[in-house]
Amino acid sequence: MADTGNKSLAELYRKQSVPIIVMLVVSLGLFLAGLFRPFTVVTKLWIFENEVSVYKGLITLMTEHEYFLFTILLVFTVIFPFVKINSLLALWLKGGLGRQQVTRLYGFVAHLGKWSMLDVFVVAILVLLLRSGSVASIKIADGLFLFCASVMLTQIASQWTGRLARGQVETSN
Repeated sequence: MADTGNKSLAELYRKQSVPIIVMLVVSLGLFLAGLFRPFTVVTKLWIFENEVSVYKGLITLMTEHEYFLFTILLVFTVIFPFVKINSLLALWLKGGLGRQQVTRLYGFVAHLGKWSMLDVFVVAILVLLLRSGSVASIKIADGLFLFCASVMLTQIASQWTGRLARGQVETSN
């Protein structure tokens, strides 16, 4: 390929770009829906039912002055995944990225991926805490499935992008 320096990954890998970009856009939509849809439905004393979403959880933590937990949840469950998806989209759609910029941007995305397991840990702890109470029951709701689907699609797109980005860097040497 001649003059690959000004082309985006989407232009260089036309056949793979459509499914990857679709995965990332769908992932972004699922992610946003997952933030506002209920993660769980908690029933206390068989009478009181409360739907818990990431958004409602953040509001509750803020109003109860739990700033440390609010910050942890905001950073690892909202900001990191949002930045990761948008960085992958930028990596695919932005033309004119040099070899070092592609490597650096994908390295940044890969580094964020290592931290994204913390949000899964937070959800697991929440479920364990709520399950351990004998007067409360918890049922998983659609928000958790939407969020998990977003994480899986983003991970697949990230791995696929990484393989192609490394190939693009190697061919431009």
